[in-house]
Amino acid sequence: MPGALPMLNRIKDKPLLDAVNNPIARWWRARSLARAHAGIDPALWPQAFGALPLLDGLDPGARRRLRDLAALFLQRKALELSRGARADARTCVEIALQASLPILELGLDWYRGWHAVILYPDEFVPAREVIDEDGIVWIDDEPKSGEAWEHGPVILSLADAMAGRERDGYNVVIHELAHKLDMRSGAANGHPPLHAGMSHERWAQAFGDAYDDLCRRADRFAGTAHEPLLDPYAAESPAEFFAVCSEAFFELPHMLIDEYPGVYGQLAAFYRQDPATRLARVEPDLPA
Repeated sequence: MPGALPMLNRIKDKPLLDAVNNPIARWWRARSLARAHAGIDPALWPQAFGALPLLDGLDPGARRRLRDLAALFLQRKALELSRGARADARTCVEIALQASLPILELGLDWYRGWHAVILYPDEFVPAREVIDEDGIVWIDDEPKSGEAWEHGPVILSLADAMAGRERDGYNVVIHELAHKLDMRSGAANGHPPLHAGMSHERWAQAFGDAYDDLCRRADRFAGTAHEPLLDPYAAESPAEFFAVCSEAFFELPHMLIDEYPGVYGQLAAFYRQDPATRLARVEPDLPA
């Protein structure tokens, strides 16, 4: 799967090429980047990169592009502190870098249509009415570390967002931003809009087979040595499966390849990245 990515990298979007070749567009982009970087202390970038091991192995060009995306992300998305949350400038930069990693090869337009990231200090309880597929109304009072609204903000527990400083397969920032990408084709269902040249049938086959396998193994082998290495929360729904697999893709890519190589290949084509080629293998914790 990873070996197929170089061919995918040659697939470019014509609008992007037009923007690069247009001198006015280049001038406007440079001006926008200068304004985005103006309010950020340059010393924060190496500190933030150094604190996030999931960014290891990025070449200088990719690091520069990710830094620029993160600066634009901070300029265009309001980071709003709520319920006593406190975040210094470096924390905001770390969140922006994590949020920008999934769109490193896609562009910030993939996050258009929403404008804010709300930061709570810790887990939060939404306590709101929810109508399920059967029309039954119930109160959602489960503690959450993150949430993405289809036509609204991303909400994050700041304590959980800082877990990105460890490569353990858990990354609430990537998880919730993956939901936002999924929602670009409507309600989150685990099938985001795919690029030209990608097969909807192959995506559905790879993800459907893996999701069914995870659900079966999560029920049968919970708490045993045969328990899936992927977070069992992925069995909640196809949308959660896509988000959890996205976390694993960027944090523990070799584990995802071992568990579900077809899913890794589809995500490599969708994100246009191949983290397994730049990150050292990390063995996940096995069940006791």
